Amino acid sequence: MSSSHSNRARQVGWFGGSFDPVHRAHLALAHAALDQLALDEVRWIVAGQPWQKSGRRMAGAAHRAEMVRLTVAGEGGDPRFVVDDREIRRAGPSYTLDSVREYQQERPGDGLWLILGQDQLAGFPSWNGWEELVERMGLAVAARAQDEVRAPAALLERPHRLVRLVMPALQWSSTEARRLAAKGADVRPVVGDEVAGYIARHRLYSEN
Repeated sequence: MSSSHSNRARQVGWFGGSFDPVHRAHLALAHAALDQLALDEVRWIVAGQPWQKSGRRMAGAAHRAEMVRLTVAGEGGDPRFVVDDREIRRAGPSYTLDSVREYQQERPGDGLWLILGQDQLAGFPSWNGWEELVERMGLAVAARAQDEVRAPAALLERPHRLVRLVMPALQWSSTEARRLAAKGADVRPVVGDEVAGYIARHRLYSEN
């Protein structure tokens, strides 16, 4: 696929997560990155086996990926959103570095931006091969208008590119969606109609 910006490298947002389930704040963050960084594309990378959440029971990877597909194809989606299931197809723990290396072999000319929340940035030095990641891609960190982005000390000691994505204060979370679904409450305000219907049909997060 050729970019309409033929005189510059394509700029791609890398939005990884367990998406268990995907919710409206994820969608808002993807839109903020798309608009504020003038991205050609945001790739939603659904983690197959998130190594940082190995102790928690999760919805199956195929279910999580399908909920992301429903979200990006539905109302509020964007044709520049792409669901990338490479981590689901790959065996073993899902490390961002492995996926980025693979993608950059496929599309060496693309500029990549890792889309993160402030909490993820705080734990970034615990990521596998994070030092190489910051050489390969920039960091785009969501922060509410009044908040500063606080980079961890280990990151500040290395060359890196970091931009701030201004976000409204949003209360939606995967934890809240799972809590509502578990007690049979209306989860639509958190995840939207399509994903709520999918959760109900497949009895995801149900305590019964």
